[in-house]
Amino acid sequence: MNLSELVMVAVAGEIVPPTQGSSPYRIGRDGVPRVVPGPGGIVISHRVGDPCVGLAADHLEPGVAVESRQRALKGKPNAANLALNTYACVGNAARVLTGPCTDQKGTVTGKHGGIDHVLIDFPDSVLRRLRIGDRIQIYSHGLGLRLPEHPELTLYNCSPLLIRRWGLRSAPDRLRVPVTHLLPAGIIGSGIGRDNSCRGDGDIQLSDPQVRRRFRLDRLRFGDLVAIRGADHRYGRTLRRGYTTIGVVVHGDSLKSGHGPGVVSLITGPARSLEPVHEANANLARILDLRKEGQTGRRPEQRRTIGQSERLDRLALAFM
Repeated sequence: MNLSELVMVAVAGEIVPPTQGSSPYRIGRDGVPRVVPGPGGIVISHRVGDPCVGLAADHLEPGVAVESRQRALKGKPNAANLALNTYACVGNAARVLTGPCTDQKGTVTGKHGGIDHVLIDFPDSVLRRLRIGDRIQIYSHGLGLRLPEHPELTLYNCSPLLIRRWGLRSAPDRLRVPVTHLLPAGIIGSGIGRDNSCRGDGDIQLSDPQVRRRFRLDRLRFGDLVAIRGADHRYGRTLRRGYTTIGVVVHGDSLKSGHGPGVVSLITGPARSLEPVHEANANLARILDLRKEGQTGRRPEQRRTIGQSERLDRLALAFM
């Protein structure tokens, strides 16, 4: 990594409450209105490493949701929060500044577009004591990160800590990347077309039962590292054959059409330069040591190289 070029900058925000519109109902893609928890607040029951599909919730954000409500510039009231969402990188350290959990440490695990939240994981004992409104400082480190041996790859939202612990392996002319799932770009809905990849996320649509079964989408967890074939996220999120993007699942499933578990972009580049390798435990909970062994996970699956599987490549391109 180009560590000598990187800088560390402190940014901060507040734990925000869940919010609702004038109606409590969320109209599902099946036309049924439901009342369920949404994004925001402090999620006590679910953390990174837990299932993110099949919950009685919509866009659930594990851990705590943070945004900056400080006025930064006259006429630009959201500038401080936009900076927070740009600067924060997955794996960055966070520290509580106020309240009964002052000085407790957490870890950035993602960002959620549209609502523009940064998501932070804390140990269970801390989550139970945190309060809405507590200020949290994030030590941003990773903007401008490059891998000099792989100049054709573009990195966003990655801390050096994540890269160091992920288990990446350099092979001739390619980077081997552990992931839990290989997805076709055609099932990415909300978030596609955005003009940058350093804020927000793209949602995995789960509306087609056959697609859910084919790509094992019911087994997605918060924090899973996934590969998206046919996705070019260098200058925003767009479809492009011959490119691959690696990302991390940051929020839960949704009832709404075009929405689902959110994926934050991490590494993108030509498919010939990125080789996804199936690893059942390629999840932030293990990689960043956020949960004790046995608290999360599923049955180990045999490790295999996805990039060399012609059958899976055909499936991934089926929805292009």
